Amino acid sequence: MTDGSGAAPRVLVAGVGNVFLGDDGFGVEAVRRLTGRPLPEGVEAADIGVRGVHLAYRLLDGYDTLVLVDATERGGTPGTVYLLEAPAPGAIEPQAPALDGHRMGPDAVLSLLATLAAGTGGSPPRQVFVVGCEPETVEEGMGLSAPVTAAVDEAVAVILRLLDGGPADPGTAPASDLSGTTDREAPSCASS
Repeated sequence: MTDGSGAAPRVLVAGVGNVFLGDDGFGVEAVRRLTGRPLPEGVEAADIGVRGVHLAYRLLDGYDTLVLVDATERGGTPGTVYLLEAPAPGAIEPQAPALDGHRMGPDAVLSLLATLAAGTGGSPPRQVFVVGCEPETVEEGMGLSAPVTAAVDEAVAVILRLLDGGPADPGTAPASDLSGTTDREAPSCASS
């Protein structure tokens, strides 16, 4: 990813989810594995977990691109990896109360971000991608299911291709609703 000025753009790769709800911890685990690899200049990887309000405020610090990594229920086979390009912050209606810090999914964070940017003079990222994985279970319990565990390395590969500016997924589709089911699978998706 380059911003055209020659300077490396600032990119935040944020792993979100609740590790106490099975496969909802997918984003946290994927970012944990990603941090063990060298990242391009200007790229930060962070375990956000369930701290959605923290993520929204952090994004006001001048990131050009946000890559959210999260369990994403889209009706596919558990372990399917998705790459979505989200609409501009503020274009997504939140699915949960905007200020419930433990229930803020990506849709609520992006909705809150536009409001915070307007109130603080900060600027939201120009691009937002979601690297998601179809969960098998989000019931109470620690640990990822077998198909989601198998998908983590593929998700990391998709993120790295995206960061390198390569074709992370030739079928990347816009996601007007992050809870809808109108995207395509990333190539070589892991599944059981």
